[in-house]
Amino acid sequence: MELLIVTGMSGAGKSTVIQILEDMNYFCVDNLPPALFYKFFELIEKTEEPDRKIALVIDIRSGKHLKDIFIYLDGLKERNINSYILFLEASDKTIVDRFKETRRKHPMIEACGGVLEGIKEERRILEDIRGRADLIIDTSSLSAANLRERVKDLWGKNKGIKFRVSFMSFGYKYGVPIDADLLVDVRFLPNPFYIPELKEKTGNDKEVQDFVFNQEATTVFLEKYIDLLSFLLPMYEKEGKSNLTVGIGCTGGKHRSVTLANYLTERISEMGYQAEKRHRDIDRK
Repeated sequence: MELLIVTGMSGAGKSTVIQILEDMNYFCVDNLPPALFYKFFELIEKTEEPDRKIALVIDIRSGKHLKDIFIYLDGLKERNINSYILFLEASDKTIVDRFKETRRKHPMIEACGGVLEGIKEERRILEDIRGRADLIIDTSSLSAANLRERVKDLWGKNKGIKFRVSFMSFGYKYGVPIDADLLVDVRFLPNPFYIPELKEKTGNDKEVQDFVFNQEATTVFLEKYIDLLSFLLPMYEKEGKSNLTVGIGCTGGKHRSVTLANYLTERISEMGYQAEKRHRDIDRK
């Protein structure tokens, strides 16, 4: 039996993800108290197929019982129930805007006296579970369709959950991605933006790729960084991590970072890992 814990910040998209998972034939339960985990799975084992996929939403609404979640998850492992944690993130501004749009009340507003104060306190309370998450998705810039595509790609039918490396290009001028595990700043490389014939192109274009790879520093950097990843990836996988997101940033997220994210995705795939690339800011003007 497979268990997916969906958790994260209020307003980050947990309800949307549960709807997506239901469409993917997951049996979904929202806000099940951790203390009822064992009883819930006893009933499932008696009444449902043994290989049924389960998704549970566990978040700040569990109150003081949230801290006990790891005790119950460890207990489920002893019963051969594999569990994974998906943590949904979003920027403070995005969360505030979403609560304004829906006119809903943030669950921490009464205890903290304001939405921003509530968001800050919620982040503090969720620190431990965020640290144990197998995958963190920042939904700040994702549309509902984009989120659906991402979830289906990660937990689609018969895919299972395997160790996966995601290379995300981004522009520092638009902020650091909050769902990245590792960050690489490649602004030390010459910027194609200042070459008139390359300015409007991206790292997906051969002309930009040729410019970036013709720099001696690029060759030296890639050799050293791939060597580092060769050491790190087996260690992360051994520790049970199912997804590693590597953020690769340049100034605008269109040239150098895109080129290197594409290259690293290809090289890591050749090493036998499941690798993917995402270009967060490539379409920004």
